[in-house]
Amino acid sequence: MQTATAIIAAGGAGLRMGTSSPKQFSELLGVPILIHTIRAFRKVPAIGAIIVVAPAEHRERTQALLALYQMADHCTVVSGGKLRQDSVRIGLAQVEPDCQLVAVHDGARPLIAPEDIQRCLEAAATYGAAIMAVPMKDTLKAVAADTTIRHTVERESLWQAQTPQVVRTTLLKEAFARADQDSFVGTDEASLLEHGDWPVMVVEGSETNLKITRPDDLRMAEALLMQKQPISELRIGHGFDAHRLVAGRPLILGGMEIPHELGLLGHSDADVLTHALCDAILGACGCGDIGRHFPDSDPQYQGISSIRLLAQVIGLAKAKHFRLHNADITVVAERPKLAPHFPAMQTILAEACRVEPAAINLKASTTEKMGYTGREEGISAHAVVLMASYPT
Repeated sequence: MQTATAIIAAGGAGLRMGTSSPKQFSELLGVPILIHTIRAFRKVPAIGAIIVVAPAEHRERTQALLALYQMADHCTVVSGGKLRQDSVRIGLAQVEPDCQLVAVHDGARPLIAPEDIQRCLEAAATYGAAIMAVPMKDTLKAVAADTTIRHTVERESLWQAQTPQVVRTTLLKEAFARADQDSFVGTDEASLLEHGDWPVMVVEGSETNLKITRPDDLRMAEALLMQKQPISELRIGHGFDAHRLVAGRPLILGGMEIPHELGLLGHSDADVLTHALCDAILGACGCGDIGRHFPDSDPQYQGISSIRLLAQVIGLAKAKHFRLHNADITVVAERPKLAPHFPAMQTILAEACRVEPAAINLKASTTEKMGYTGREEGISAHAVVLMASYPT
């Protein structure tokens, strides 16, 4: 029975993530954080409507994202306000009058367990209001402005607030009215209730219900999610490419220009390293080869950066629910020396593949003056990848 509405507060800018767009659009195992969050609430039968409060300037992008993941029919997107309190108030105005409970949750808490949402709903139905929280484990220190310790804070009765925070709809509206009347600004919904002297029950949550605030949080969340969502399939792919060396062309390898008197000849930038990686990924996903998707007869690919092609290949893999686990690439060239350039190449390739640089291993080899590479007529590359499929 559907008795509750979820308000997903996703109106922040996420500046501490260091990204150019709000953190809820950052990907967690290839899926945006916001989508993970919404999926958790959709698994709770008591949740009927889901209201997503997004930054006004990203409302259309949020709607497009929900449509892409086939959630547009289950969610309403509204523009948020300056403060969290403003955004939740806007979301609350969209809640149907006969809805019994409202569950407010941070859009950047993607690892909330559906069973924890249910426990919080049950507590609020009984007591009027309940929030997820965890008891403090670390020793707390009160610190002065000069960073010296003032005293140790007694932690025995201290809990760290999380979300969801679930309140009876009529009670939450009363709390907002009281806050507006007193010009009170709270940090969360529980603080509004505390201001009005309404009791709030605490439901013990989990340390894994972390809020994505900084890049390290995202890496930790990925590790936790991989434990919750085990790999369902592994596939190996191999790619090979070779191009002729000619005068008058830049030498592009791994997305960067390498100083050399000769360059590689090709329809695109002839980046054999990246082409081999593309073919390996496509092969593992059963998607043919690079020539099928980017034929050299198509003028739109004339001189194109192979890193752009790699990004499109990663998109094709994502559509089949595969992501790159790791890649091992060998470039065969008599000259120039490539090892000094590998760290920069790793960074470029990893960004296009949406993985950590450590997942891209690069090696260089020669053929001891034998064959076309030994005669410096061309350069070749081999790539082997492991692609992992995760449950959607």
